[in-house]
Amino acid sequence: MADNNVSPSFPTTRPRRLRANPLVRELVRETSLDAGDFILPLFVRTGHGIRQEISSMPGNYQLSLDRLNDEVAEAKELGIRSFILFGIPATKDATGSSALRDDGIVQQAIRTMREQFQRDILILTDECFCEYTNHGHCGILHEKTGRTDVDNDATLPILVQQCVSHAEAGADMIAPSGMMDGMVGAIRSGLDEAGFSDLPIMSYAAKYASGFYGPFREAAESPPQFGDRGGYQMDPANGDEALREVALDINEGADIVMVKPALSYLDIIRRVKDRFAIPVAAYNVSGEFAMVKAAARNGWIDERRVTLEILTSIKRAGADIILTYHAKDAARWLKTG
Repeated sequence: MADNNVSPSFPTTRPRRLRANPLVRELVRETSLDAGDFILPLFVRTGHGIRQEISSMPGNYQLSLDRLNDEVAEAKELGIRSFILFGIPATKDATGSSALRDDGIVQQAIRTMREQFQRDILILTDECFCEYTNHGHCGILHEKTGRTDVDNDATLPILVQQCVSHAEAGADMIAPSGMMDGMVGAIRSGLDEAGFSDLPIMSYAAKYASGFYGPFREAAESPPQFGDRGGYQMDPANGDEALREVALDINEGADIVMVKPALSYLDIIRRVKDRFAIPVAAYNVSGEFAMVKAAARNGWIDERRVTLEILTSIKRAGADIILTYHAKDAARWLKTG
């Protein structure tokens, strides 16, 4: 039976010629991964001597300040140079006030890392309030139309304060993640007025209200105490809206834009990359990580092969930067070949 899909040029054209030899495959490979592509998320908390593994995220830990630099040094040895900090404060309140303090947990972590590693690493800070509020939402609440919701405009000034505080502590890049309208413009103005006009912003520009965030909420101790975050994070069904959100953030001054999550949103990464001439980051989130770990522990998949395949697919889709909990494992595998 004739195969209508066979190219008329067969047998002259044989794509398998470039697949037979592994060295040739490597030579013509279109997408490559490097440890320098990764940003490793770190969870830092108050206390002493704490390196507590996160049960749903094996190999990732809640760290006290005295254990933080050991983790950074291990990752740096593997070629990872970029880190994003999430803070777990000692106390929480309705407005997340501890996030603004000069002696806040993230501010202390920045100084701790900077003292040992100087400018040899890149320190990014996640800018949001869900870890710091007692209600687990991403800003100040107000009552609106009979339901409790985040007050977008009341949240912006404290978000700016948080970002300026992190900049003063020594952060290299600010990464606002709360999906507040106008957040990038407000932060850019606040940083400029405080003398940090050269500090870049990596905006969580297209952040979806995803079911893949579950393990993170254990790691950061930040589950919403009521409702969900669908009122400010994006509907997973929407693609065009993501391009609009990205365009708004770029116009407000974002230097890098992020798509989050990554794996179920590869189409969005590609569309953003094709549309905008700007670096694109993608967050390979906790649920995506946990599924791989769970399947590997049950012997259902080859963890190394699947992990590197996933990360390669994210980069192939158009991501220049990948935030991932796989960073140390992947860097180790890439180093050993």
